[in-house]
Amino acid sequence: MIQIIKRFWHIASKPSVHLSFGFLTIGGFLAGIIFWGGFNTALEVTNTEKFCIGCHEMADNVYVELQETVHWQNRSGVRATCPDCHVPHNWSDKIARKMQASKEVWATVFGTVNTREKFLAKRGELAQHEWDRFSANNSMECKNCHNYESMDFEIMSERAQVQMKMAAERDQSCVDCHKGIAHNLPDNMNSGEGTLSKLEEMATSGYKAGNSYYSVRQLPLFTDETMTTEAGQLNAATKVTVLAVEGDAIQVELDVWRKTKGFGRVMFEDFAMNINDGYLTKEVAQSDDYMNKGETKIDDLTGLPWQKVEVKLWARNGSLTESRDTLWTFAKSTYDTSCSVCHTQPAENHFDTNTWPGMFNGMLSFVNLDGDTQALVLKYLQKHSSDFSDEAH
Repeated sequence: MIQIIKRFWHIASKPSVHLSFGFLTIGGFLAGIIFWGGFNTALEVTNTEKFCIGCHEMADNVYVELQETVHWQNRSGVRATCPDCHVPHNWSDKIARKMQASKEVWATVFGTVNTREKFLAKRGELAQHEWDRFSANNSMECKNCHNYESMDFEIMSERAQVQMKMAAERDQSCVDCHKGIAHNLPDNMNSGEGTLSKLEEMATSGYKAGNSYYSVRQLPLFTDETMTTEAGQLNAATKVTVLAVEGDAIQVELDVWRKTKGFGRVMFEDFAMNINDGYLTKEVAQSDDYMNKGETKIDDLTGLPWQKVEVKLWARNGSLTESRDTLWTFAKSTYDTSCSVCHTQPAENHFDTNTWPGMFNGMLSFVNLDGDTQALVLKYLQKHSSDFSDEAH
């Protein structure tokens, strides 16, 4: 064997006299195929669930949690495996992900998370790495299976329709709302899921025409009492006046402002303040059948024209409360508990009304709040901002 190696090296190290250029070309090509085939085969082995759960850190923790979720077993019989969610499908991103994952070998060798206690202590950091990755690539792995264009919104619940249609318009990253769907959340994260459902049980019943109420959560709006044609969405904690009650439907009036640049779809609570009261479909926003137009003013800060409008639409009978204070109590409690996980949260009057949305959106990646809760807490912060506070800050 040593003699064969020496002879091969002797031939390979000399100018090609006995071997033709064609032989070298074909030989190099075949060698490249063998190398690439071997490399790609080894790469694909690392893209199997068997490989992923080869270490007990994964098998005893996140893999067990996955088996308790809809991604493991469901009525359609389609199961998501580890690489489906955590390995990009296109080659260049896949290689980049593999290079990042090389740190996991280091963690295994040195026992960084080799016990349940160590894993739970690091769960928040590990989860945040993945959430950051999903946010950066717009949840590319999720959208390999869950495509907005293929969704049938009509078979969703009304609440899901409101959230998903809004997300589809912005091509929103799935992880913005869907944390903790395949694995448990870190212990120090407070989930807002279900909390507004409990609050909704406290909503007022028997609405009276002429009285004002506040929406408990985000609600779909319709053009008439049959509630078949969508007109937009009412944001949480938005004031409405009930005009008529027709069985399961109520006609409501909103006294709002909108920016006239563009279609004027977004409704705001007050002039020059980006306190979102909801939005209208393009068709409704452009129609005079559903609104009375009032004065127009120019915002000196932005130079944009704003218009006062009274909008009359229909909503489902329910999910309104007489007291906004009930909503503020819930929102404050959620803000105090959820937003103090990483640091002491800023006081409500630390920022002005129009600064709060940007600041609040920056916090959302660190907490797990559903869309209704997010909307309510943000409006609470805006309505208690420095613009509405008598205290100097």
